[in-house]
Amino acid sequence: MAGNELKAVVDMIRGIVVNPNATIQEQRASFEASMGMMPTPPNTKVTPVKVDGIPAEWVDAPGARTDHAILYLHGGGYVIGSPVTHRSLAGKLSETSKARVLVIDYRMAPENPFPAAVDDAVKAWRWLLAQGLSPAKLAISGDSAGGGLTLATLVALRDADVALPKAVAMLSPWTDLTGNSETMTTRAEKDPMVQKAGLMAMGALYLNGKDAKTPLASPLFADLRRLPPMLIQVGDHETLLDDSRTLEKNAKAAGVDVTLEVWDEMIHVWQLFHPMLPEGVKALERIGEYLRGKWSA
Repeated sequence: MAGNELKAVVDMIRGIVVNPNATIQEQRASFEASMGMMPTPPNTKVTPVKVDGIPAEWVDAPGARTDHAILYLHGGGYVIGSPVTHRSLAGKLSETSKARVLVIDYRMAPENPFPAAVDDAVKAWRWLLAQGLSPAKLAISGDSAGGGLTLATLVALRDADVALPKAVAMLSPWTDLTGNSETMTTRAEKDPMVQKAGLMAMGALYLNGKDAKTPLASPLFADLRRLPPMLIQVGDHETLLDDSRTLEKNAKAAGVDVTLEVWDEMIHVWQLFHPMLPEGVKALERIGEYLRGKWSA
């Protein structure tokens, strides 16, 4: 059970929650300054790289295998977030998976609304394949909006007949931009990070007038057939809990090998706070174990 560590994380979140009256640039800078302080595992290498023109960075923890890699898509409502905000998480994921992690700085709204993020993620995946890496030794992962983007990217790749990764891991994925799920209301008092009003505002910037049920924007409404095995982690205290529950149901109905883990008392993307929260470490260890198992199968 979570204890004082979780309370400290919640207090931290409430102290850094983005000011809704701030400009987009101020929101991005605030998020980056706060999360950029989170440490990576000792001796982790961070190497800037251009991925077919997209700014990105390789994150390599000690022991990471150069022939195994994870394309990581950061969260932030398609509006904020960067490789810097998720560098600590990427470093820990590299450590637990024994693989390199490529975090891309995909284009965001409002400057570049849907489908720019999907286009960039697809381009990054094609770039990885062009480096000679085998899909059987690759994975795609992402959190929150990046989790939804992970699913959308898989659908786009499948429809384009591009080789898919061996496995997928999604952390608190935002898969339904309509905001109509039951837990958006029933978990509102328990979730210190994601509330409907703020989420819908970010969603509107991303959609830019498109229907919220557009499958590559809200992949909960997409055809999920022939997608690779996927692990979904979500916290019981999340307003986005039903996004994961419904995704599991839809994926199973489509014949996908899906594993849903609902973590007791956990909040939105608690894995980001692994330096402070033992459950964050355990969750990332579980993801690493899952991916290693699929790669070796």
